Amino acid sequence: MWAVSTVTMLVLAGILPDFQLQSPDGDSATRIAMTAALGAGAFGVLSAVVWPLLVRLLLLVPALVLGLLVFFLNGSLLLVALRINPSGQSEVAPETAVIVAAVMSAVASATGGALAVRDDDAYRRRLSRLAIRRRRSRPPCSATPGTVFLQLDGVGHDVLTAAVAKGLMPTVAGWLGAAEDRPTHQPTHQPSRRPTHRLTPWRTDWSSQTGASQLGILHGSNFDVPAFRWYEKEHREVMVCNRPTSAAELQHRAIERTADGGLLTLDGASRGNLFGGGADEQALVLSIATRRRGRENRSRAGYFAYFSDPANAVRTALSFFAEVAREIGQSATARLRRQRPRVKRGGLYPFVRAFATVVERDVVVAAVMGDLLVGRTAVYADLVAYDEVAHHSGPHSRDAEKVLQRLDRALALIEKAAEHAPRQYRIVVLSDHGQSPGETFHTRYGLTLGDLVRAGCGLPVPRRAERTHSGTEARAAVRAALRRPVEEGGEKHRPTRDSEPIVLASGNLGLVSFPDVPHRMTKEELDARHPALLTTLANHPGIGFLLVRSEEHGGVVLGAYGAEIPLDRLDGCAGPLAVFGTGAADAVRRTHSFPHTADIMVNSWYDPESGEVLAFEEQIGSHGGLGGAQGRPFLLSPVCVSEPVGEREELVGAEAVHRVLRRWLREADGPQVPLSAEGERAA
Repeated sequence: MWAVSTVTMLVLAGILPDFQLQSPDGDSATRIAMTAALGAGAFGVLSAVVWPLLVRLLLLVPALVLGLLVFFLNGSLLLVALRINPSGQSEVAPETAVIVAAVMSAVASATGGALAVRDDDAYRRRLSRLAIRRRRSRPPCSATPGTVFLQLDGVGHDVLTAAVAKGLMPTVAGWLGAAEDRPTHQPTHQPSRRPTHRLTPWRTDWSSQTGASQLGILHGSNFDVPAFRWYEKEHREVMVCNRPTSAAELQHRAIERTADGGLLTLDGASRGNLFGGGADEQALVLSIATRRRGRENRSRAGYFAYFSDPANAVRTALSFFAEVAREIGQSATARLRRQRPRVKRGGLYPFVRAFATVVERDVVVAAVMGDLLVGRTAVYADLVAYDEVAHHSGPHSRDAEKVLQRLDRALALIEKAAEHAPRQYRIVVLSDHGQSPGETFHTRYGLTLGDLVRAGCGLPVPRRAERTHSGTEARAAVRAALRRPVEEGGEKHRPTRDSEPIVLASGNLGLVSFPDVPHRMTKEELDARHPALLTTLANHPGIGFLLVRSEEHGGVVLGAYGAEIPLDRLDGCAGPLAVFGTGAADAVRRTHSFPHTADIMVNSWYDPESGEVLAFEEQIGSHGGLGGAQGRPFLLSPVCVSEPVGEREELVGAEAVHRVLRRWLREADGPQVPLSAEGERAA
C-alpha cells in the first residue's frame, strides 16, 4: 500500500499545478521520489494513528456530517504529513490537498480490494489477521455452528425468484443449486450444483410492514401492532414504528408479553434493525437511539467503527455522491420518458436513497463481518436498500434490480468472511414483507384518503391534498444518524378540533380514528354520528373493504353495494375479501382483536390479475396492508437445518417465523430462550 501511495502521489504531482514535490530550483528524480515516499509514509502513519482519534473526538457530529467531513479531514492530514516531511520541499494548496488525499485513499482502497480478489491467499491472510485482532478481547468461541440472519428489507418471494432466474443474484442462485449464470447479456453454460439452501415463502399478518414483521421475528410477538402508524386514544399519541420512542415502547411491550428478551438474548448482535432482539451488542438499532449515550447504547457506534478506517470513509463517501448522481439521472430519465406510475423524487430523497443503498449497507455489512470474525453465536442484520428504492422506482424497475445485484455481492462478501470465521456459520436470508406495485390513490382519484373521509363526514375538503410521509426505514435511519428527533410531525396528524377524524396511512392500509371518543367506536355509533361516512368509503372504487366494530356481531367487514359480513361468518371465499386470497379472513380477525385497532380500518382496492394496489402514500411500490406480493416474503435457509414447515403446511405470520428461527438456534445448541408450552408445540 505504501508503494501504491507513493506512485499515486508522484502521478498527482505531475498533473496538479498546485501540488509540488520539488524545490523551485528543481531536484533529481531520486530526490523527488524520496520526497514522495516520505510524504506517503507520513500520511499513512497519520491515517492509521490520528484518524481514529479524530473520529472518536467527533462522536457528537452527526454521521452524515462526518461523511462530508471525510475529505476535509483527509486533506488536513496530508497537509500535516507534507509539513513534517524531512525533505521540506513538498508544497500543496489546501484545496488541492483535499483532492490528493481523497485520490490516494481511494486508490489504496481499490488496489487493496483488487489484490484481495485476485489472490485468495492474500485475502485469507488479511481476514485471518483481522480475526485474530478482534478475538483477543473475547473468550474462545464455542465449537457449535453460529447463525447469521440477513434481512433483505422489502424483497418479496416473487422478486427474489425472478432475480435469480434473470441472473441478477448469482450468489443466491448458487445456494439454490441453479446454474450460476451471469446476466443474460453474458451467457454461460455452467452446470447446476448441489443446493445448500432451500427457499420457502411465508405469509405476513395484515400489517405487512417492517415494524410488525421484525418485532414478531425478533421478539416473538407483534400483538397490537395494527399498522405502521396508528393513534392510541388513551395516550392521545400517534405511534410510528420507525420513531425511536415508539420502537422502544413496542419492544418493551413485546418483552412483557413474551416474558423473554428475544431471539438474540445470548451472545447475539443486532445490526441496522428497528429492534434489538435482546442482543448484548447493538449498533444502528432504532429502539435505543433516544437513550443517552453509554455502554448500553451503541445505536450509532457502528458508523464510527466503520469510518475510523479512512479508506472505508473515502470509498463510502465517493460511492455516496455517485449514488446521488445516479438517482438524479434516473429520476430525470423517468420524467423525460413520462413513465407511469411515477412519484416525485426530488428534494432530499436522492440523499436518503444514497444513505440507504451505500452508507447503511456498507456499515451494516462491515459490522456483520466483524461479528463473524469474532465468532458471535447469532447475528441479525437488516439491509434496507431495496425497500427504499422500490418505494419510489417500483418493485420491478431497473433501479430496483441494480440494488438487488449489489445486495447479492454483499451476501457473497459475508459468505467469504464466514469461511474465515473461528466457527462454522449457517447463513439464513429472509425478508420481512414484499412490495405491491400500483399508482397512488391520490394520482388515480385526485384526492387523498383523508379528503374522502372528511367528505363523508360533511367536513370541508382542502383543494390541495397534503403529501403523506413515505414511512420507509431509511428515512428514520437518516434522522437517527443526524440526531434529529424522528417525530413525524405529530401535529399534522392531529385534527384542528377534537371532533374531527385522524386519518393515517400505512401503504395501502388506512386508519380512521375519532379522538374525542375514548373507546373504539361501533358501526352503530359511526352511522349515528356520520350517516354517510361508511357508505362513502365502502362504495368508493379505490377501496377494497372496511373493518369496523359492531354492537351486534362484534366485528364486520363492509364492502361495496351494501356488503356486510360478520367476522365469525367470514371464510374468505366470498364477499369483499375473496380477491385477497387464502388467509385474509384470519389476518383481519386477528387485527380486530387488537386493543388499538382504529375505529375504521380501510384496505385499498386490489387487482389479482396485475397484482396492483393503490397506496394511500406517495409510493408506487407499497406495503402495509393486504393485496398481492407485499404479503408474501421469503425464508432462504440452509438444508442442514430442519424444514421450516411440513410439506403441505404454510408458514403464516412473523411470530411463526420467530419460532422457526429459535428452533434452528436450539438445533445448533445456540442461544436458548424459554419457550411457552404453546410455543414449543407450534415450533
